Amino acid sequence: MFDLIEEADGRLQPCAGGAVYNLTRALGLQGVGTAYLNPLSSDLLGRRLAQGLQDAAVQQAQATPVRTPTALAVATLDAQGKASYSFYRDGVADRQVSAEQLQAACAALPALQVVATGCLALVAEDAAIYQPWLAAQRAAGRMVVVDANLRLSAVDDAPAYRANVMAALAQAHLIKVSDDDLEALHTPGTDALARARHLLQHTQAQWVALTLGADGAWLLQRDCVEVHAREAVPLKVVDTVGAGDCFLAGLITAWLAGSAPTDSLIHLRTEQDLHNVLHHALASASYCVERAGCTPPTHEAVRQRMAAAGWA
Repeated sequence: MFDLIEEADGRLQPCAGGAVYNLTRALGLQGVGTAYLNPLSSDLLGRRLAQGLQDAAVQQAQATPVRTPTALAVATLDAQGKASYSFYRDGVADRQVSAEQLQAACAALPALQVVATGCLALVAEDAAIYQPWLAAQRAAGRMVVVDANLRLSAVDDAPAYRANVMAALAQAHLIKVSDDDLEALHTPGTDALARARHLLQHTQAQWVALTLGADGAWLLQRDCVEVHAREAVPLKVVDTVGAGDCFLAGLITAWLAGSAPTDSLIHLRTEQDLHNVLHHALASASYCVERAGCTPPTHEAVRQRMAAAGWA
């Protein structure tokens, strides 16, 4: 979709966006071979989205554009640069896909190791598209990553949305949530960390990544290994648009880099491994929030931030 971000003078600044689109671009810019599975529109905005994928070396699995329009989101920012959204997604291009098309696209990628989805792909109305696909990918032995990234303002039936998000999380090996996501899911617990532990205990996931904004992030592993990291110096935040997507891209990039070609991606990691992965993810997100819109870093830019923070 395209984000229309409200500026101080009331004008709307268009920025290419959408959580899964942001994630694919961020992965491609960090050198990870990546395919975007949903179709894009033949309209002007769709052509710009396609160019963004091409610029990030991301493959389009559905190469033929569709005639339905590109989705829109209007983003307003609070004093801390945190975004809230209104969505326009009825009859839009990215929803013109089926579980069978997604499965065929994945089957055509013999080197595929990780599949990822989340956010508005998890609305209840699209359950017949994504739930069978996720189950098939897990059954095929691929690592399944799901970013809850709830957007309650996009739905009329919040309970159905929550239930469908939880069904997707039940297929995941790696779950990414924010403190806001856990509240929106009504996850039990006295604080965000307790809620994240509850989520790990009540799903099949091996790992939960919990983001806390300025308070950094946690990475929890099923064997009770838990690591936390945060920036030592407060960041000059322009806005938080795409920050979670860049965080997850950094997490996946480091996860792949930390595995030998013959390793299963789903084996448990050491505490040091988890620290390395989390630092890379945080550096990726920090780069983004210091720039307007979703601005993913290259791999080299992440390494430079990590070195400056003493993490490399």
